[in-house]
Amino acid sequence: MLYNGILVSMALTLTACSQLAEQYSVEAANDTSQTLKTASTANGGVDMTRISQDALVKAPETVDCTLESGAAAKCAKIVVKHQPDNLKIGRFCPETLDDKGGVWNWDGEESGLYRIDEKFLTMLETQGYQFYDADGKVNIVDVRTTQPTENNACLSASADESVEMTILLPLSPVKADQATSLGTVAKVGLALDGVPIFADAPSVLQTGHMPALDTCGGHIDPGGWYHWHATSTDINSVFEHEHVDASCALEQKADALFAYAFDGYPIYGSVDSDGKIPTDLDACNGHTGATLENPKGGYHYHASTEFPNLPSCLNGVVAKDNFTTTAKQGIGAQGGGPGAGGPGQGLPPGFDTAATTLGVSETELLSAIMKNGGRELDTAAAAKDLGVTEAALKAALPN
Repeated sequence: MLYNGILVSMALTLTACSQLAEQYSVEAANDTSQTLKTASTANGGVDMTRISQDALVKAPETVDCTLESGAAAKCAKIVVKHQPDNLKIGRFCPETLDDKGGVWNWDGEESGLYRIDEKFLTMLETQGYQFYDADGKVNIVDVRTTQPTENNACLSASADESVEMTILLPLSPVKADQATSLGTVAKVGLALDGVPIFADAPSVLQTGHMPALDTCGGHIDPGGWYHWHATSTDINSVFEHEHVDASCALEQKADALFAYAFDGYPIYGSVDSDGKIPTDLDACNGHTGATLENPKGGYHYHASTEFPNLPSCLNGVVAKDNFTTTAKQGIGAQGGGPGAGGPGQGLPPGFDTAATTLGVSETELLSAIMKNGGRELDTAAAAKDLGVTEAALKAALPN
């Protein structure tokens, strides 16, 4: 049996849901950006001149990197702040039943995308999830500084302005032999606004807690940095499609380039440049075709009109060690990969050793556990997803 403490820490870890004194000159930034553009756009790859300077700690640079396939490559190295300047975020959790918070994609009975308000929270209460007290006050916990003590909490982490994130993107995308599925909090890409993108936030059914998203589809990681769980520049299309009373204040452009995936391929909104929804998308929501940035045509992903409106898998090969942070905890934290569920802690005891023993990354192990029951882990299913035997998984996990 897994002891409960490690699963609580892992659940909080997955709720992923600064500025430096040193500055660089505009001339240096432009020179470096032009070099990156020349190296990458000839074959339809990453153009780092598109990443907002509001997010950059320093100018992007071209570096040698190694792909997950073992091949040597050139990558764009981008260092970004905990949150871009002038990006307004929130709100996440409503303070009381009389308030409106962000949104949540509920996967229990009466599943769907909801505004976090009285109607939604009282519906959850009828299903056994009590997020508010007798006075209608919502139980909100800052998971960057505090561990939840109640069974159900609305999670809303505070920002850490000192945090920086380093991202590696292959400048020239390489198709993989097979697609890589994007499970819970899997790394998706980097938006043009400089905000990292991750797949589904952890389910309330698995953790008991709700890492609330704002109405643009983002929230703050326990490490103190903001990230997307949606294509924010086309999320209003989702609200319209799913009849949700919400709106994102960011400019909405359904045909625009939104991001670069971690494999280097572009991610666009839900329609092609002709304004039509593409009908030839593959399992990852991608296809080959002309775009405004690449009129000759190239492979790219599209958002959907359903939440989460992100690719469900990646068809390209990603770089090793492609996301790290200076945060003390959370995904990509120094000295511990996904990090811990509470302040100042490392990985849950024995978790890093378990991942090493099984020959998988901490993120892969976390995702497999959360996907297959969380606290009520189906070890056989998790082992299958990880490509190991159930006996090996049981032996590796702490008792």
